[in-house]
Amino acid sequence: MESTIDVALTESTEVRCQEKTRGGVRYEVILGEPDVKADPPKKKMSPRNFVSVQDIEDKLKAAEERRQQLESNKMAALSAKMQKIEEASRKKDEQTSQFITATRQALEQKMGTVTEKREAYITDLKTKLKDHIENVEKTRHSLEVQADEVRMAIEEKLKIASIQRDENIKKMLDRLKEHEDQVLKVKSSNNAKLQELGNQIQDKLVQAQNRKEQMEQEQLEKLRKNNLRTIEKQKSVESSIENRKSEVINLLENKLCIAEQIREKEIQKKLEQAKKNNEHLTEIKQTLETKKTEQVQKLESKLSAAEQKREEEIKKKLENIKKREKHAEVVRQNKAVLSAKDADKEGEMVSSG
Repeated sequence: MESTIDVALTESTEVRCQEKTRGGVRYEVILGEPDVKADPPKKKMSPRNFVSVQDIEDKLKAAEERRQQLESNKMAALSAKMQKIEEASRKKDEQTSQFITATRQALEQKMGTVTEKREAYITDLKTKLKDHIENVEKTRHSLEVQADEVRMAIEEKLKIASIQRDENIKKMLDRLKEHEDQVLKVKSSNNAKLQELGNQIQDKLVQAQNRKEQMEQEQLEKLRKNNLRTIEKQKSVESSIENRKSEVINLLENKLCIAEQIREKEIQKKLEQAKKNNEHLTEIKQTLETKKTEQVQKLESKLSAAEQKREEEIKKKLENIKKREKHAEVVRQNKAVLSAKDADKEGEMVSSG
């Protein structure tokens, strides 16, 4: 079994293999002309990891943008927190103002009801006094009518019976004396009752005035306590805000110290702006506090003026009542004098008769 194998090693050499017998191999090598050695192909150089200046600047710019974005996010979070704190303080201020208006309205309503009740009580007492005086006058008039009737009967009896005149005159004089004694007793008892009623009215007016003053003092103390509480809460909130601000500023300063030195000037400018904003906020808070104090002072002045006006009105009303009572006493005295004169005239007429 023969087989031939041709192998081409290069262009110039050839190798031929022929197998004639089993187990035997014959090779034929044909040499060609020598060729000029060609330069071996150079290996391609792998690109080195070369970083240019532009790439470094781009990376630095990207890092700076990321840092600025982080700082802007932090400043936005701080501004949001400050807005929330300002909203909370504004809500507290609104609640305090609503509480002050509600308490003032309640005080005004209470004072109005007290004055209405006092006026109604005074009017009731006046009506009672008028009714009592009318009853006294009616009794006096009835007594005068009775005395006139008795006098006429005496005159008729004197005309009819001249003999029994002396005895009847004596009896009638005794009756008249007893009647006058009773009239004097009734007048004295009525005067005592009137004095007692006047004293009771004065005592009740004094008690109402004292109660009014106590209620006003209690309400003023409540208002002052509420104002002190609100002021303390505001101070605590302001101290917590300042502490948080100082902590945040310290953290920012530590982080900025670690950062690059090139951006330190910009960071300082931003910190100065933040400080200015804080100072502006403190100024705004101080102005708000001054406005609150001015409003409280105005309310107190208005309340004091209203109290003075009410006291003056009450004094005027009391003076009018006293004047009326004096006038009533003068009228009573005049009536008593007139009744005494009438009694004297009757006695003279009887004695002359």
